[in-house]
Amino acid sequence: MRITKFGHACVRVEHEGAALVIDPGGWTEGEAVEGATALLVTHEHPDHLDVAHLRAAEAPIFTIDAVALRIAEEAPDLAERVTVVGPGDDVAAGLAVRVVGELHAVIHPELPRFHNSGYLVSAGGSTVFHPGDALTVPDRSVDVLCVPVSAPWLKAAEAVDFARAVGAPRNLAIHDRVYSPEGLGIVDGHFERLLPPEQSYVRLREGADL
Repeated sequence: MRITKFGHACVRVEHEGAALVIDPGGWTEGEAVEGATALLVTHEHPDHLDVAHLRAAEAPIFTIDAVALRIAEEAPDLAERVTVVGPGDDVAAGLAVRVVGELHAVIHPELPRFHNSGYLVSAGGSTVFHPGDALTVPDRSVDVLCVPVSAPWLKAAEAVDFARAVGAPRNLAIHDRVYSPEGLGIVDGHFERLLPPEQSYVRLREGADL
């Protein structure tokens, strides 16, 4: 399995000819979707959903109902490529995918909750979990956690505790364009100090492989 980190929250998972791209949003480079065999979108926020990227890939799109509705409004030409999925679904998207969770993390108690589902992708005996904008702990073991590290809805302590709760031996930082380089350096330090020895943490440059 090959895992490539692209801009902000986008991750590409490749195995034996399949290339799943999760959350190619507005802060993601177009190269992320080149040759993609499937696209997965966790929720409708523009840093995770960019219809231009979806249109460029010419691949089937798997996503939740709220995103499907947004695509139908903004890009009706893509509607026939969309398959709606929901929490607990097992999806054949070239690689095995389990849909996890239903709601976006709380941004503020006075703001409405958005829908959000993360994706467990399994291939080659390993499982990668991309939670989208949520801290939902899956009910199965995870080998690589794509862990959000900066967001208006997140503090560093919550991110660390989420990684601890999931317990993945490898943790890949995502959702990393909200903080400055200095702020990200502080968060990196927290992860390196507070995760147990059996859990590693890395924040890759864009386009780099895990």
